[in-house]
Amino acid sequence: MIPNSPFAVSAPSTLPKEPKTPAHAALIKVGHFLFGHRNYLFPLTFCLFTLTTDPGFLFGSERVDRWMNVIGIIIISLGLGCRVLAIGCVENIRRGGRQKRIMAHQLIRTGFFAHSRNPLYLGNLLIVCGFVLIANSLWWYLLLLPGFLGMYYTIVLAEEDFLAQKFGQEYVDYCRAVRRRFIPTLTGLFQSLASCGFDWKRVMRKEYGAVCTAMAMTLFLLIWERWEHYGYITRKAGIQALVLLLFVVLILYGGVLWLKARGKLRS
Repeated sequence: MIPNSPFAVSAPSTLPKEPKTPAHAALIKVGHFLFGHRNYLFPLTFCLFTLTTDPGFLFGSERVDRWMNVIGIIIISLGLGCRVLAIGCVENIRRGGRQKRIMAHQLIRTGFFAHSRNPLYLGNLLIVCGFVLIANSLWWYLLLLPGFLGMYYTIVLAEEDFLAQKFGQEYVDYCRAVRRRFIPTLTGLFQSLASCGFDWKRVMRKEYGAVCTAMAMTLFLLIWERWEHYGYITRKAGIQALVLLLFVVLILYGGVLWLKARGKLRS
């Protein structure tokens, strides 16, 4: 199920209902505001936290920290995989809303969306969790992660309210069929994805920005971590290798942008 937004719209674990409390209505208003500014919130927060916090060693162990980096990269990869599968298997997915407002022309109930109401939000949350594990900073755990969970929650409430009002019974039926908000039901998932086919060109058109941004942020965190822990001189070779990889990511971004501008990625 997808509206014209950058993420799949999620729904509550129960069937959608009208807000019953002023607090619920207020959260929905906050969600609409955050929806219009969501593309800027994470990069700004990411920069703020890297400038004002220091990476840490879990249990004071460098070896454990390396494993945290590995686990973080795996989780980021899983998050990107969720987004790629969701977008590659849904032909009429839309993004961005309209004039920074939630918009939807239809519900999408096939592919990944037949097993999770919100695989794109799931992907984003996994990516954020991966970043937090790599940074392994107390303030990232205490502030950044809960802050983004809260942000997504309010956006979810706003989108649920919009879809419930726009689609009515159709949306209710979808909620009854797919009862999980984020974590997908695995039974039959492969068959659902296979039945939709997969369009790599669509993925490249729509996801090149998100994928390259996540890769660049991951590499930046690894550089930041080494620089803060050991200094440039001590980890010069490793830092230079990561910087080289960062330039490769930027070149890939530019290459996909060039292909898109020349219509080479049309399905």
